[in-house]
Amino acid sequence: MTAICVYCASGPVPQHYLDLAADLGTALGEAGHTLVSGGGNVSMMGAVAAATRAAGGKTVGIIPGHLVDREAADRDSDELVVTETMRERKRLMEERADGFITLPGGIGTLEELFETWTGGFLGEHDKPVVVLDADGFYQPLLRWLTDLQGAGFVAAEALERLQIAQSVADAMALVTRK
Repeated sequence: MTAICVYCASGPVPQHYLDLAADLGTALGEAGHTLVSGGGNVSMMGAVAAATRAAGGKTVGIIPGHLVDREAADRDSDELVVTETMRERKRLMEERADGFITLPGGIGTLEELFETWTGGFLGEHDKPVVVLDADGFYQPLLRWLTDLQGAGFVAAEALERLQIAQSVADAMALVTRK
């Protein structure tokens, strides 16, 4: 069993993103993996957790106390950890995970992706970091990163470390590859 941390939106999003999160949760659960998430039961975060459990997987939600009501804590989690700070939340999510998949999301999702990706590039961990670029959601960001590499601001090795998947199946294959 592998613990996979999923970063994704916790606010209102169109239905097709909720479906994508549920598809990933189903794949995680069917494969017998444990989901590590931000501990909310709303939006994509809630969809991936509910689908993981429905497919037989375990869930670990990690949420700071000040977001328990705002993100509606996922009290159905197999394990719900309430932290004092957001920094503690992110640290525990990274420690508890064997790999990371980033779904579409906003500034919180991007911040988590960049911190985890940077930590891996700097040698703080050697866990796979995968972006699920469904429907080209991340194409503007990926183009910008490529432009930054061309200008000398992002190392080629850093971009190579960031794995891009186009489908749930591809993301699952990349995140569980040793």
